[in-house]
Order: sequence, then structure tokens, then C-alpha cells
Amino acid sequence: MTDNTTSPSDRPTDSSASATDPAMLETFNRMNRGTLGDRMGIEFLEVSAERVVARMPVEGNTQPYGLLHGGASVVLAETVGSVGAALVAGEGRAAMGLDINATHHRGVRSGFVTATATVLSAGRSVASYDVAIVDDEGRRVCTSRITCVLRDAPTKAK
Repeated sequence: MTDNTTSPSDRPTDSSASATDPAMLETFNRMNRGTLGDRMGIEFLEVSAERVVARMPVEGNTQPYGLLHGGASVVLAETVGSVGAALVAGEGRAAMGLDINATHHRGVRSGFVTATATVLSAGRSVASYDVAIVDDEGRRVCTSRITCVLRDAPTKAK
């Protein structure tokens, strides 16, 4: 199980905020600093419990043949799905990746890929998202599904 938790005090809790509100997006992009997503260049464009959109550069995230690495697509998918699930979980709770799968449809050599996570199911203990990743021309690169378990946030070790 991967631990994709956000600190309850760091997570925006204003449910009236727009998914594209600049302050809200800055909060999520700031939370991403120093993480794997940050090292891969992931930038949030839209964030809500129902839909999360982020983009990632292909450059720096390729395999030896110069194509986008499939693992990079999975990291992007897990990032957007986990953020949506963390919003479903709510304050004082955490979302942790339970299952993810991916089908890679086409190679990409340059530009950006954009992931859109759309909620499939959001309950008290589990949230699942469909994730479509497309290239700059809107062609589907990867389809993924992520399921996160939702539970009380773990306490930090001292």
C-alpha cells in the first residue's frame, strides 16, 4: 500500500472554493514540493473531490528509447487520484493507494501529458478514480484506474 497522505492542516477545507481557484491550486502545488511528483514536474491545474487535472513534462520522464516512461504515467495517475481521494476523505483522514492499473496506448516523445482523474465511487472507506492521460494533441496515452482506502490519518512519529 502506498502512503499518499496530506497533512489535515495543509489540506484546503473550503468546499465552496472553485476547482480552478488560484489560491487553492497554489496550495496543492506547494504541498507537492519536495515529493516525487515535484521531481517529475507535475503541476496541478484543477482540483476537487470529483475531478483532478494535472500535467507533467515528457522531458526528464522518459525511458532509454526516448519515449515517456510507463512508470511516469502511473506516478501521474496515482498523484491525481490520490489527491481527489484525500479530498473525499476529508479533514483528519487520509487516502492511501490500495490498487492501481494502467494501459499504455501510445508513445510520447515531447511536450506535456495531462491527466484527468474523474471519481468513479466515493464512500467513507474507499474512493476510486478513472484517469485518462492525453498528449498535447488530446490523444489518449494511458488509461488508469486507482482505488484508495480512506481512514483516520496516521499520527506522526516523534
